[in-house]
Amino acid sequence: MSDAVHLHTHAPCGLHCLHIDGLAVRRGDHTIVHDVSLHAHCGELTVLIGRNGAGKSTIMRAIVGELPHEGRISFSGHDGAPAPRMPRCGYVPQSLALDPGSPATVRDMWYSFTSRLPVFLPRRRRTVENMMAELARFGAEDLADKQIGQLSGGERQRVLLALATSQKPDLLLLDEPVSGIDNEGLQDFYTLVDRLRSQDMLVLLISHDLRFVRTHADRVVLIENGTVAAAGKPEDVFRTAEFAAVFPEAAEGGVSG
Repeated sequence: MSDAVHLHTHAPCGLHCLHIDGLAVRRGDHTIVHDVSLHAHCGELTVLIGRNGAGKSTIMRAIVGELPHEGRISFSGHDGAPAPRMPRCGYVPQSLALDPGSPATVRDMWYSFTSRLPVFLPRRRRTVENMMAELARFGAEDLADKQIGQLSGGERQRVLLALATSQKPDLLLLDEPVSGIDNEGLQDFYTLVDRLRSQDMLVLLISHDLRFVRTHADRVVLIENGTVAAAGKPEDVFRTAEFAAVFPEAAEGGVSG
């Protein structure tokens, strides 16, 4: 592991900081990730980078409880003591299995995720107003009655971000959320992430956009062969031999902001 790794050498920070110690995920006799330890501060953007198949999404799915795992995942409060409650978690997965021919609208999806009532039942005025206000935070209020299958990549991600943050989570996990988004949509997304981070939210993001990572990330974790190869500030990680081995073209040509 590179000398750039700085794990558990931090001062106590704000509410609900994430600690992972010795995380391992196995599928039968196959070990997918192993010996993963990292710390992520609230109010910061921590980005997981690495090759496809390195284990980044597996780590994220273990954090949200989708996959059984070994090791310890815990959260601390502002004084470094264990958090008094489990944090509220928002999660935007890498992809959704959507039927492009489905008549379901954004409104239908929102109701199905936020209520146990059938989507065809009318909602209270306050419920509708709250939904529209949350969509408006991401410039998506005009999409409420658009069919999900007709959303562009950028529109879909704005809706999913609105949904993921509607319950004011302490921890927001974004698994390659910019797939299929055009350049204009990318800039909008980056602006949104910066705004969320400023609200003392812990944001954990998987990204292959190294220019974005260098410019916006507070902390970078390089995952290689199912474990942490390097971690620290972007400029520190990008100078490591481990980064050069995974991203030789970026290391040779430099990654400009």
